[in-house]
Amino acid sequence: MEIQTEIKGLSEAEVAESRIKNGANSLDHQDKNNFWTSVVEICKEPMFLLLATATSIYFITGEHSNGIFMSIAIILIASISLYQESKSKNAIQALEKLTQPKSKVIREGIIMEIASEEIVLGDCIQIEEGTFVPADGRIIQSNDFSVNESILTGESFSVAKNEKSENKEVYQGTIVASGLAICVVTAIGNQTLLGKIGKSLSSIEEEKTPLQKQIENFAKRMSIIGLVVFGIVWGINYYHSRIILDSLIKALTIAMSIIPEEIPVAFTTFMALGAWRLMKMGIIVKHTKTVETLGSATVICTDKTGTITENKMSLAQWYTLASNQISGINSKITPEENELLTLAMWASEPIPFDAMEIALHDAYANLDLEDERTDFKLTHEYPLSGKPPMMTHIFENKKGIRVIAAKGAPEAILACSNLSDLETQQIQHAFTTMTQEGFRVLAVAEAKFYGDNYPEKQQEFSFQLKGLVAFYDPPKSNIKAVFETFYKAGIDIKIITGDTAETSTTIAKQVGFKNHHNALSGDQLMTMDETELQAKVMDTHLFTRMFPEAKLKIIKALKENNQIVAMTGDGVNDGPALKSAHIGIAMGKRGTEIAKQAANLILIDDDFAKMTEAIAMGRKIYINLKKAIQYIISIHIPLILIVFIPLALGWIYPTIFSPVHIIFLEIIMGPTCTIIYENEPMERNLMELKPRPLSNTFFKFKEIVLSIIQGLAITLGLLFVYQNSVINGESEDTTRTLVFLTLISSNIFLTLANRSFYYSVFTTLKYKNSLVTFIIGATILATSLLLFIPTLAHFFKFELVRITQFCYSVIVGGIAVFWIEIYKLIRRIEK
Repeated sequence: MEIQTEIKGLSEAEVAESRIKNGANSLDHQDKNNFWTSVVEICKEPMFLLLATATSIYFITGEHSNGIFMSIAIILIASISLYQESKSKNAIQALEKLTQPKSKVIREGIIMEIASEEIVLGDCIQIEEGTFVPADGRIIQSNDFSVNESILTGESFSVAKNEKSENKEVYQGTIVASGLAICVVTAIGNQTLLGKIGKSLSSIEEEKTPLQKQIENFAKRMSIIGLVVFGIVWGINYYHSRIILDSLIKALTIAMSIIPEEIPVAFTTFMALGAWRLMKMGIIVKHTKTVETLGSATVICTDKTGTITENKMSLAQWYTLASNQISGINSKITPEENELLTLAMWASEPIPFDAMEIALHDAYANLDLEDERTDFKLTHEYPLSGKPPMMTHIFENKKGIRVIAAKGAPEAILACSNLSDLETQQIQHAFTTMTQEGFRVLAVAEAKFYGDNYPEKQQEFSFQLKGLVAFYDPPKSNIKAVFETFYKAGIDIKIITGDTAETSTTIAKQVGFKNHHNALSGDQLMTMDETELQAKVMDTHLFTRMFPEAKLKIIKALKENNQIVAMTGDGVNDGPALKSAHIGIAMGKRGTEIAKQAANLILIDDDFAKMTEAIAMGRKIYINLKKAIQYIISIHIPLILIVFIPLALGWIYPTIFSPVHIIFLEIIMGPTCTIIYENEPMERNLMELKPRPLSNTFFKFKEIVLSIIQGLAITLGLLFVYQNSVINGESEDTTRTLVFLTLISSNIFLTLANRSFYYSVFTTLKYKNSLVTFIIGATILATSLLLFIPTLAHFFKFELVRITQFCYSVIVGGIAVFWIEIYKLIRRIEK
């Protein structure tokens, strides 16, 4: 939105010149994620070190073909890792660009909104209540302006400043506590006070989540086990052969088969790409770690206005105390009603942005009166405050005529008005009548004051209550379906609103909100002790006349009940509660900068229905990550045992696989777990399940046992093929080929079987995931090349087997995997 102003600001040419001369308004920080840093990190990985060692041994012992293959494999694996990492980083960088704060600047006499990074030295910025100061500046015009500078000073109270005060400087990163100011930018980027003292948020490293720590610990433990087994196998082989390098190669083979380097890569990829997919859906995830929490949400606390309702306020009714009559938009306007609506307009911001204030300005413009808005200037302002809140504006024209107008919650205005008992009863009756129809109601009052030494608080004025104005904000058309989706998913919903119990209950009934009885007010809530409150928040679903402290207490009480809490908010006062919730959700259009900074998610279009998609996506990502890691565990077990058992037990062909075979299998398994499973669609029953508990345990005991059994079943299949081949007098190369074919077949079948642990493979084959066909096709093609191209077959020590032997290996691989379908069938029958 562009608005004309008397202050001209910079021209486009001056902006361009300043940007060239002084740079952008961004804090430079070391890029820790550049290409060479990534390469160094890859070189430190245990798998890379094992590969490099094996490659060196091959070259030392004169097996140059193996050495060249291993070198190519190292480059290929490193390239895949770098690609996956860059894909994740690109997704995160795209999110960071979208979460950059916006600021208002005045250029060529027009107020416009731009990214804060685009501010240049000399710009005129407009800062107002609820925004961060985007650069250092000097105030040139202000109204009732104060700023919280705790980020710099540590003092939590706000400091009043204006263009005439001794200290008229504002600083980047501080928060506007009240009012409005226009400032000339005096420093940007690293030259700001915040930049100089190095408090850039970008320098703060993000703490790892419990899940992330658990996955990394699992990978580290497996790496340690790999090193221990490596030492044991090396010792055993050296004891038998007395050949150091040959023993070392065999030991490296087993170590390489143990280390599950795909797991940390899978976690990073799933979270980053999940956040990127949410962004495409209109949901900005500020931190990728939020993605893992989404699927666990058990309670959603939502405000009413703009979330459940359209936030398209229209003036529906008004009541004047003088006539004791409620009138509507189709009635003839009386002089008393003219006065009421005019006062309501004066009690609003001169340039309205709130939906109710816009409706009041529109109503005033439609009155058969001379428009006096250009004749009066706002001389003093009391911002929205109090419990419940009210606000007061003081306007004056050149003739010295003064208007003091207030609007706010009827209880707040009544408390500072002089009314008889009869008048109070009349007001309360009209108020109840309006709220029972679902209208949002404000009281309007006027005060007289002739001096310039205004009271410190607006409540100190002696107000004359003139009447009530009622607004209708219709419920969103899709909100009923949204609530039904949450209820089916086992997610509780609580409405937390500043509105009255009557209005909120009426709207709740209209949208199919369950348990809308027994509303609890903010004042009632604040009187409860912790034990009573913890019980009450679980039973109560409608919270009315809420204020920041009460909202925060609700969130904390729910968390004490081990609930995973998501909360929506858009205002400055929602900041603490949004920060406290596990999942803070800010509105992209009407949300203040404070709310957006405090939140984890931003709904770009303010569409609450997107939260059903976000939670579904969170559940899908979590389940798919589980499938990927279960696949990794299941396929690594046979890989480890088929290398270890013949070697440890001294079977006839002890070295069935060498490092080149393991590396080939690793190249196949990596893309399977990160590409196929990440791209899997959501299972159709996922949003009908209860939320998973957010605990430190990623896998249930039953799930781990199932994966281990899968791995052992495949191992039995491989050992069966091995022994059967030996019994039939087959050569070592033929045995190796048959075992390898069985393992490749098992890998393909395991990929298909693990797409669901509930639905059958015949159901999952219908899932739309083109990458399944691509990856499996690539695996079959690569395996065929190894078998049918003589040079490659000789290099891998494979023999061309008969068709019956090939089919036999495939069938054994299928049996070793597809027994899981019986388990799935039992689950479906039980369900």
